[in-house]
Amino acid sequence: MFQLRAIRPSLTAKLLAASLSFAAIAGRADAQTQIVPPSAAPAVQLATDMQISWEVRNRFRLFREERDFALQVSALGGRSILAAEQSLATQSDGRGWARNTLGRLCIDQAGRVSEPCTRDGVKESYLTPVDHPVTVRLTGAVPVGATCAWTFEDGDPPRQSTLDCAEPINLRVRYGRATPVTVDVSSGPDAPLRVTTQIAVRDIFIAGLGDSIASGEGNPDRPVVLSDDGFCFRSYLGGPAGMYFRPGRAGFKGARACDTSDGSSLQNWQRAGAQWMNPACHRSLYSYQTRMAIALAAQNPQIAVTYLPLACTGATIAEGMFSSQRARECVVGKNGLSCQGTVNAQITELREALSAAAKRQPERQLDLVLLSIGANDIDFSGLVADVIVERQTERALSRRSGVLTSVDEARSILQTGLPRDFNKLRQALKPLVGGDLARVVYVAYANPALVNGAPCPGGRGGFDIHPAFNADPQRLAEVTNFVQSEFLPQIRNLALCSGGVLCGDQARDRMTFVDQHQAAFANHGFCARSETDPAFDRECFSATGESFVNDIVNAANNPLVCGAGASDFRAYSPRARWVRDANDSYFTAMTYPQAQKAPTNQPGDIHDATWGVLSAVYGGAIHPTAEGHAAMADAALPAAMSVLGLGLTEAPVVSEPLSPAAQQRAQ
Repeated sequence: MFQLRAIRPSLTAKLLAASLSFAAIAGRADAQTQIVPPSAAPAVQLATDMQISWEVRNRFRLFREERDFALQVSALGGRSILAAEQSLATQSDGRGWARNTLGRLCIDQAGRVSEPCTRDGVKESYLTPVDHPVTVRLTGAVPVGATCAWTFEDGDPPRQSTLDCAEPINLRVRYGRATPVTVDVSSGPDAPLRVTTQIAVRDIFIAGLGDSIASGEGNPDRPVVLSDDGFCFRSYLGGPAGMYFRPGRAGFKGARACDTSDGSSLQNWQRAGAQWMNPACHRSLYSYQTRMAIALAAQNPQIAVTYLPLACTGATIAEGMFSSQRARECVVGKNGLSCQGTVNAQITELREALSAAAKRQPERQLDLVLLSIGANDIDFSGLVADVIVERQTERALSRRSGVLTSVDEARSILQTGLPRDFNKLRQALKPLVGGDLARVVYVAYANPALVNGAPCPGGRGGFDIHPAFNADPQRLAEVTNFVQSEFLPQIRNLALCSGGVLCGDQARDRMTFVDQHQAAFANHGFCARSETDPAFDRECFSATGESFVNDIVNAANNPLVCGAGASDFRAYSPRARWVRDANDSYFTAMTYPQAQKAPTNQPGDIHDATWGVLSAVYGGAIHPTAEGHAAMADAALPAAMSVLGLGLTEAPVVSEPLSPAAQQRAQ
């Protein structure tokens, strides 16, 4: 980095000031690059063969290190977010790009914002930056070997540096005001030419709110690493017949058999689990909200993006947005588990962040909110459970504990409770975005159970991770049709104040609504299969639900019928399905929820039947994959750019349908 030296005002500087003053009187735009001979008459000669170009470095401010942002910029390279995600997945051999970035963020795993945050060796206020790092260079028809004398007037005295014009300059410019830049270009005996511009960084403040679709559930930043050996679970049937083996966690040194356990096994087991940007909420860097914010920064070199992720798996409007909710998992640290127990209300967290920012920068505003909410309000997880829990013992237990929800029950909430709560949310968000809810970009859900535009057929394929699971075809079709014909249209009406939904101020109560990705998901539901899927998926995940060895003696050594090791599974390899099934959930996250403050509410034995069920679904069953989130981000980006006035032309999600030969339905 070239250091800039301060100079005292001189005659040259005074002449420069006079020249610039005349240019302003002549009606020239301050931010327009101009080239004039320094000794010329006051008339300014406009030229187009040289320009001052500049961009903000590491402009996605959640990243501490520029290398992480550079990776994203390189992957995007004029491509869609989906194409970039697929490229990064291939580069990482399906292990995922976020695993290396997780420890280099300005927000820790407990959700605390680092104030200050050290980014590329410089301490910055994360929510209220006072300056930004930029790179400035001279471009265009620059004479070879020319010398550039740079002046940056953002203080008294100004900063100056002279060097070869081929060299860029790195510096930090103050936020909240423009920095005039002048460069005198000298080459040979000719009089120097002057190029001027202004640098003004726009720092865009974005908050991400919502539920598990918003948080990135199903896509841990560091997926669980599975062992090739079997691990025993009990089922609710009891006895030897009620035992089954599935892959365990790599690195776990405790007992793998059901008849041997000890009190320390649970903590040791948790240490070998998946890692999240925020375990309590299962927030992930793969979420569509984060991916869109990254792409926004990557595609706009002269902005910076300050991003505050608050979305939380399990959130409803009442519990999660307006009041605290139960945390999903504990933070696993060097000294053991750190459990929050509950997570603060998202609206409260956002208000406190804005209040803290306003104390330091009164002009600081929230520019954009990304939002997805409503599925948990109608108990969508209960609908899923009603579809996949098949065996009578487990169904009876699930029904008694209130885990199962019928379509009629969800419909009743959709028609009454959700509209009431959504109106409360609208009123709470409105003052946070300057009274205009168009600055809230509501990204709709996609139907997770479609392939070739029709409902998935059901069966054990994708769900045989647990002996009691089987997607009932009739119940699956009923839920799929309810989602498509009732839930998704009502969500649209609520966001847009349409379809009979009344809003107090129709013009300013309508959110910006995004649903362009739904058509693409119609070919990529949880049952989609392709000849281009990873070899492990094609060979080891049976379409008929016969993936695992039933004999417990043989399964203890390797529970997969295909004979391959579970460690060969790659959570982030591109595949036809953009929605994780239960098998994916287990192989990717294998979650043991451990966040309640009262541990007596949870089984102490890691082989317990309850863990067998939860580990199969708690890590993101029937949630978008990283590819699905990337497709959602592609749909959201043009809407966000339009709201922010950044002028991106329409860039619809592109998804080529799979050929009939390449796409197979689960049988």
